[in-house]
Amino acid sequence: MEIILFGLSGFAFILFILSFFLKDRTKLIEKELEELSLTFFQENYQIKKRMKILEEEIMVTGNPISFKSPERSTNKRNINEIIRNQVLHLYRQGLEREQIAAQSSLSLAEVNEILAE
Repeated sequence: MEIILFGLSGFAFILFILSFFLKDRTKLIEKELEELSLTFFQENYQIKKRMKILEEEIMVTGNPISFKSPERSTNKRNINEIIRNQVLHLYRQGLEREQIAAQSSLSLAEVNEILAE
């Protein structure tokens, strides 16, 4: 019994001494986390700074940027040949012009224009 007790105490002492020589992994993780958060805050600051500059430029010029959706043109040249064939095929199958317009995502005027050709 005493031998087991001395053996376990010796083993515990050896592990205790080894713990001083091994690297602490939590400190490495803490350091990496600190560096990561620092770079995040730096990038965040730079983005906010750029946004502020852009906002000031917009205010100075007085021309707010507006995003407009592209307008559809009823030009015959702008309608793709595949869509034209699809419209003609659907018309030959007996579908109504409104249904053709809905399926081909064209306006009724464009469908009528294709069918008039």
